[in-house]
Amino acid sequence: MKKIPLHFQILIALIVGTILGLIFNPGEISLEDQTLTLTPVAGGFEVVQKTAEQDPQEYDFANREQLLKHFPELKGLFVTGDPEKAVSVKVTGRLIHIVDAARKITLTYTRNVAQKKTVTSISADSGEELEKQYPEWKAAYEKYGTGISQTVMAVSKWLGDLFLRLLKMVTIPLIVTSLITGIASLGNATRFGAMFSRTLLYYFCTSLLAICTGIFVVNLIRPGIGAELPGGSGSLSSGTESVGSIFLDMVDRLIPTNIIHSLGEGEFLSIISFSMLTGIFIIIVGGKHAKVMTDFFQAGFEVMMRMTMFVISLAPIGVLAFMVYAVSSQGIEIFKTLSWYMLSVFFALLIHSVVILPCLLKFVARRSPLEFARAMSPALMTAFSTASSNGTLPLTMSCVEENAGISNEVSSFVLPLGATINMDGTALYEAVAVMFIAQAYTGVVMPLEQQILVAVTALLASIGAAGIPHAGLVMMAIVLQAVGLPLEAQGVIIAVDRILDMCRTSVNVWSDSCGCAIIERYR
Repeated sequence: MKKIPLHFQILIALIVGTILGLIFNPGEISLEDQTLTLTPVAGGFEVVQKTAEQDPQEYDFANREQLLKHFPELKGLFVTGDPEKAVSVKVTGRLIHIVDAARKITLTYTRNVAQKKTVTSISADSGEELEKQYPEWKAAYEKYGTGISQTVMAVSKWLGDLFLRLLKMVTIPLIVTSLITGIASLGNATRFGAMFSRTLLYYFCTSLLAICTGIFVVNLIRPGIGAELPGGSGSLSSGTESVGSIFLDMVDRLIPTNIIHSLGEGEFLSIISFSMLTGIFIIIVGGKHAKVMTDFFQAGFEVMMRMTMFVISLAPIGVLAFMVYAVSSQGIEIFKTLSWYMLSVFFALLIHSVVILPCLLKFVARRSPLEFARAMSPALMTAFSTASSNGTLPLTMSCVEENAGISNEVSSFVLPLGATINMDGTALYEAVAVMFIAQAYTGVVMPLEQQILVAVTALLASIGAAGIPHAGLVMMAIVLQAVGLPLEAQGVIIAVDRILDMCRTSVNVWSDSCGCAIIERYR
């Protein structure tokens, strides 16, 4: 029997993983309504938590910060200062969703306070640590935090992470050897300069098109008009970064002080710039020394490609595990609340990926979009399940060269650079998210001049923030700051970030791949 092609194996894994995830999704657990009574006492506050079926629970807090960490729904009692006497708050519609991510337990708590929905997410390294840090959740975790669903989530997350670690293991040596080999094979620095400028022009244009698409869609659908955002437990980003500081940091990262340290820490901008310089100076040196160096890195590239192919053969297992975890760990309630926002992001990403980029393939690269998509399908499906552009890079390079027929000198240059600075899907997502938040908070469509500011800031941030941890969160903070919106709104948006991250990562990889086809056409 002929072996099933890899892209069909991954597709089957996606479908089976989704079905298993739905089966083992524990869903939201409904809790009975409760009353919280806050009483000021000497040296702090006392909270009595009471439900109809359980005995009252008492908690003592030394200060307001400690109190609101555990009971953020009481924040409204401190608007005019500390209460002077006992005050009671009715909490209804209580739902919790518990996710076991092997090395991290997350509990998402949704409820209504004074007819306003509030969402809080807390986490700890283990169930014991969660009970210790948040004793008010001890009983709920002991009752609902264990079982077959939680075990399946933990195991699938662990297996998926192992596969991603294998991909990341080969990524850096593959980038170094392929990039140096690709540049050295160009033969002269002039050809490198032409390829570099064309690649940057492509990335700039597609990112701008993606942002404009996102802004058009969010103005068309207007998901935030009339929406009542749940109150988040706070921003996950400090918001202290600016576009200027991001770019200064990016320039610093381009020049490594210790390339060994950069290799060990996975600093992609430093690795790429050093590899590019090495390839250029191999060309400049020329002669027998250049041949020795080129042969050395070519041999290293062949070894790494063979190792990469072995890792890629495990992709169906990794994709299956990631999909089981992704689907089983998502709560439903927050998706209902943010459904129009998510629809706007999906629709904008769909337009960019199935209209704009295929048009570039058809009319600029002179390639069949359907055939090219079929060639890239293993990489795109893996990017969707792992939500990691860098982690998918070895598979992307393999698909581009082996399936799409792109030369190594193009793929080895365009793809590592794109995985670092080209973020079409992420830039589009940030623009839609900020516009949605603005509509929800103001009740009107953002003025044109502010929309232009969102577009420019998202474009600059998408380039500069790519090399830093949690780039999407920092990007959103930058854009929110630019238009004067509250950073706390991130707390709700991030609740649905995982599924949107999977979609925008696939678009990022698809854009990088299309860039290879275009640069190959004009090299």
